[in-house]
Amino acid sequence: MTTPFPQWQWGSPHNPLLSVVERFAATRPGSWVSRKLAPLDRWLLERTDAKYTLLGPVGAPVILLTTVGRKSAQPRTQALLYVHDGDTLYVIGSNYGQAHHPSWTANLLAEPSATVTIAGEQIAVTATPIEGAAKGPIFQRFVEVWSPYAKYRDRTTRDLRIFALTRAIPDPTRPAPGCR
Repeated sequence: MTTPFPQWQWGSPHNPLLSVVERFAATRPGSWVSRKLAPLDRWLLERTDAKYTLLGPVGAPVILLTTVGRKSAQPRTQALLYVHDGDTLYVIGSNYGQAHHPSWTANLLAEPSATVTIAGEQIAVTATPIEGAAKGPIFQRFVEVWSPYAKYRDRTTRDLRIFALTRAIPDPTRPAPGCR
């Protein structure tokens, strides 16, 4: 068994504000506001080593995922909600229910090596797409963490990409993307 990922969650998932925020986030205007706030959230997460997020007070678990741009070959960092499962983290490419997949998912398909920043640690990871029937139970866990995912899925015809992130076996000849 590999080393479990650290656990860090600012706020409580039992916060009464959570249901209000989730109801708003599930709407199209709420999704638009969330997309507009995403750069500010990424800025806050980057400056606090992924300890504090705009969604923190309501208990939403957020990480920074740094991928390699498939076209630019440059590091690309995205703040994402995740599901924690000990030595595996799951991330989902919901893109707020928009018609197209988020770029970071295509980046992971092209290059599965990435870096996660969680609880003040940067950890090299390898991404594996989750396929078929295995997606159902994982998607349900996302809905339990953040109920708007159900609305996001209903809003689009595309199949939402889900990835399992596991600690990478270090390759001494290549630094992980985004590691300082």
